[in-house]
Amino acid sequence: MDSSNYMDIANSFWMWVAAGSAVTMVLIQAFIFARKSYSTGLEIGLTHEQMRGAIKSSAITAFGPSIVVLSAMIALLVSLGGPISWMRLSFIGSAMFEMMAASFGTQAMGVTIGSDPMTSMAYANAVWTMTLGALGWIVFATLSADKMDKVQKKFSGSDTKLMGVVASGAILAAFGANSATHLVALNKNTVSCIAGGLVMLVLNHIADSKNIKWLREWNLFFALLGGMMAAVVWPM
Repeated sequence: MDSSNYMDIANSFWMWVAAGSAVTMVLIQAFIFARKSYSTGLEIGLTHEQMRGAIKSSAITAFGPSIVVLSAMIALLVSLGGPISWMRLSFIGSAMFEMMAASFGTQAMGVTIGSDPMTSMAYANAVWTMTLGALGWIVFATLSADKMDKVQKKFSGSDTKLMGVVASGAILAAFGANSATHLVALNKNTVSCIAGGLVMLVLNHIADSKNIKWLREWNLFFALLGGMMAAVVWPM
């Protein structure tokens, strides 16, 4: 099939129905989790004011990364259409993975995204690669989620603080490894990474020294925005 009609397939009614059904399921899950979390918080003694404060902080913290995901979705839908881009980034939210998986899928059909004309077969291959590529961790999480409590107890024993240290270390290691790849690249990714880190350090210092609560909540958004803007204006 040639490249003239692949967007008709990518943006077809049935693609919107399929993608919309999947996103609707995610929204229902989010509603159930939020309602259960709120009721559980009240059961363990948190006040309505504390719960509303937690909801507000969580929403603000999610705003910055959501802007990044939105910008990635705009870039993705140019090549793959609206439905699959909307669904994939609503599910996974990892722009890096989705772009990489889509590129692997199209390259297997001899098409490079952004430079070669897209074909229907290349598009279909990209969709399958994006879907199957994420299937591994979904299956693993489904089969192992109920066993993690036993693993945690066996690993930490009665020391509840140890798991906090391990979890914090794992998060720092994951983000550190991800940042390291950009730092050594010596390109606009490096500029963005350094600029975002500096913005975060400065804003954290100002928020702590001046006790500015709203700035502490919004610092991630400003750091992400600052990193992106620095990459845009850097002459490289």
